[in-house]
Amino acid sequence: MVSTKPYLIRAIYEWCVDQGFTPYIAVQVDQHTRVPSGYVQEGQIVLNIGPEATHQLKIDNEQVTFQARFSGTAHQIVVPVGGVMAIYARENGQGMAFELSGTQENTPSGATPDSAGTKPPDESPPPPSPPRGSHLKVIK
Repeated sequence: MVSTKPYLIRAIYEWCVDQGFTPYIAVQVDQHTRVPSGYVQEGQIVLNIGPEATHQLKIDNEQVTFQARFSGTAHQIVVPVGGVMAIYARENGQGMAFELSGTQENTPSGATPDSAGTKPPDESPPPPSPPRGSHLKVIK
């Protein structure tokens, strides 16, 4: 049976966009995640998946894929749905948090080699961490 998680991610994404909010996802990075390693902190990354920040966004039942620019360089981003820890609106923090699936490993250096070694410049900090509060509900 297919998990409800990808459906909930798509629903919260759609709600954010419809409300004019910016959807962000918090991701646990592992060996299956393709993101620029310079933006990974403590094995996690927060990604803006709004329409202005992404190109060819696809949220299917297995993974979230899109193209995005980091420090002016285009990257193909691949995030397994199992690694999505939360999706929320940047403006008000409303969204949903998830438990990680059993296939995700806590691997701090889990970014792929194609993006290794690119540190973000000092004037361009990584996206903010998701708000930590009780307003997000864990779905099992």
